[in-house]
Amino acid sequence: MTKLNLEMLLASCSPGGAATMTSVTELAPAEGEHGGIAPARFVDGRNATYAFETRFVDGAPQSAVMVDTKQSQINRAEKEIEWAVADGIEPLSLTPRIAVTYGDLTREYDFTLPHRLYDGHIRAGSVDGQPVTQNSIYRAARDATTANVRPILELAPTALVFGGWDSTRRAHQGRYRSALTGEIIGVLADQGPDGKNIPSRGGARVDPIAASVRLTGAQLRELLDEQRDELSPKLIEKIEGEIKGSKSGRTSASTLGLGAIPPSLSGLGLVACRRIIRSHVLSFSALRQLRFDAGPAGDAACRALLAAYALAGLARADESLEIRANCNLREAGPTAVLLDARHGESQELAPLSVDEADALLTAAIDNARTLAGIRWEGQTFEVVGNDTIVHNADADAEA
Repeated sequence: MTKLNLEMLLASCSPGGAATMTSVTELAPAEGEHGGIAPARFVDGRNATYAFETRFVDGAPQSAVMVDTKQSQINRAEKEIEWAVADGIEPLSLTPRIAVTYGDLTREYDFTLPHRLYDGHIRAGSVDGQPVTQNSIYRAARDATTANVRPILELAPTALVFGGWDSTRRAHQGRYRSALTGEIIGVLADQGPDGKNIPSRGGARVDPIAASVRLTGAQLRELLDEQRDELSPKLIEKIEGEIKGSKSGRTSASTLGLGAIPPSLSGLGLVACRRIIRSHVLSFSALRQLRFDAGPAGDAACRALLAAYALAGLARADESLEIRANCNLREAGPTAVLLDARHGESQELAPLSVDEADALLTAAIDNARTLAGIRWEGQTFEVVGNDTIVHNADADAEA
C-alpha cells in the first residue's frame, strides 16, 4: 500500500491539490464488547452529563455519544509534542515555540496553553523588562494575516495547525482554524428511547483506621490550621462553616479525607456501545489559505511542513490511545487512510508509524529551509511570566 511522502504533501498543499486526508479507526473496549466506557463529561447547568447526538452510521441515523471531542483529540497530539520537545527528540524538538516561565519555575509553552500564541499567560508576561505585547517579534506575529503568516511560522507555528484566535484584541484579531480535527464517537448499543438515560454508578471510600472520625470544633480547627497553606480557599471556607455549625458538639472530619463514605449511586455510569469510531481530518484546503512570502513553491513547502508537523503529533497520539479513567480502548482493526483525489475519487494510503511520520517531518523541514529559507531550529522565545497570576491561583475557582 502506498505511503504518504513529501511529494504527495507538496501536491496537496499546492493549488488544485487534495481537499483533505482522513483516517478512520474502529476501536473497542479493552475488556471486550461487554465492557462499558466513560464518555466525555459535560456540565449542563449544575449537573454533569454526556453529549448524545444523532450520526449517520451504516447507512442509517444512529444514536451516538461523544467519547472524545475535537479539542481533546488536538490536546492529546499537543501533549505528545510537548513530551517529544522535553525529551529532545528530533525533529519535533526543532519546533519554534514560545515559553513562559514564572518565578516558581512553572514553565509552559504556546502548545501547552489553551490559546496558544495568543494565550493570556503569554500576553501578561514580559521580555527584557518590557511587556511582551510591545516586543517587535511578538507584535509581528500578532499583526500577521493569512497573506503572510511567516512571523507566526518562525515563532509559534502550532496555532497555524491546531488553531488560534486573538479573541481579546480590540481590532486586527488573528483567527486561524484548526487544519487538523478529530473525534471519537460511540454508537449506542441501545438505540431505543432508554439508550440516552444515563445510568448511575456507585462510589464509596473505605478508611482502614476509622469508619467515622467526629471531632470537636476546636480539634477540627487545629487540623485545619496545620494544613491551611495546602488547602483551597473553597475547602477552607467549607470547613470553617462546619466548625461554626458544630458549636459545642462534634462534627465529621470527612471534609479532610478522614473516615469512610458509604456506597451511593451518585456518579455517572458507563455506556455500552456497539461501535466506537475514531476519525481525523487534515484539511489541505485550510492550509492553502496561508501564505508565507516565499512564492508559490516556497508557500507550498511551508504548508507541507505544517501538515507534516500535525501528522507527527497525531501519529504519537494515536499510538498512545490514552483517553481517561474507565475508558480503556484498543484498536479493533487497521486504520483506513484516504487522500482526496478530487472529483469523488480517493487514494488509499498506509497509516504512518511514528518513525515514518518523523522522517516525513524531517524531509519537510529540509525542503522548507531550501525553498522558503525559513528558520526552524528549535528557537524559543522566552517570556517572563507575571507572578501576580500564580500568586492568586485557585484550583477550585470556577472558569
